[in-house]
Amino acid sequence: MAKKKEVTVEEKLRALYDLQLIDSRVDQIKSVRGELPLEIEDLEDEIVGLNKRLTNLDQDVTSLKDEISTKKLIIEEAKVLLKKYAEQQKNVRNNREFNSISKETEYQELEIELAEKRIKEFKAKIELKNEVIVTTKENIAKHDELLKHKSAELNDIMSDTIKEEELLTKKSKEYSEMIDDHLLKAYQRIRSTVKNGLAVVSIDRGASGGSFFTIPPQRQVEIASRKKIITDEHSGRILVDGALAEEEKEKIYKLLR
Repeated sequence: MAKKKEVTVEEKLRALYDLQLIDSRVDQIKSVRGELPLEIEDLEDEIVGLNKRLTNLDQDVTSLKDEISTKKLIIEEAKVLLKKYAEQQKNVRNNREFNSISKETEYQELEIELAEKRIKEFKAKIELKNEVIVTTKENIAKHDELLKHKSAELNDIMSDTIKEEELLTKKSKEYSEMIDDHLLKAYQRIRSTVKNGLAVVSIDRGASGGSFFTIPPQRQVEIASRKKIITDEHSGRILVDGALAEEEKEKIYKLLR
């Protein structure tokens, strides 16, 4: 990793505040998007699940149709045998032959009866699965339409901010490189735990931004001197003086115009 350029405390404070302004702007952009990205992701997952279910249903229907075809073949074969046994019964020579043919005939008739019963069951299952297939296709169509709508909505939002986001990302990296690793991690840690993601705030009317606790005059003088990093003892936020904050706000505002 390349060694970071040595910078003054004031430069670090300015970079920190710039980074805070940039991150706050990114937060605003994400807020405009709201839950759309997550909603789109959920919809995509649901559509994948529904399509998988549809594939399984189609395979089930195909398997049932194959079963029906098999049972129909059994019926046809049994009918051929019944016809054969009927002819044989005309030429029986004794009771033993008659009884043997009768048993075979009865067996084939049972085979036909059982096969027809199974065919009815398979057809009933196909009918039920086809109903589910229709419902599933309708759900997929609804989800696709909703996904199309939400994706278009998100694209409209992003088209308005994509250039700004690219610039924000570039500047965020630039300012981050001016900040020591431990200080940057501290900033990120504070930002993740405080309200509105504000880790760096300016003094406003004698109190730190986002806090109602007054900062002693001597402490305010130290902050204004920009000689060291000072945090608010109540909120843990990094403090900068109002003049520095206004200068950086103006700079970032011009940058993003």
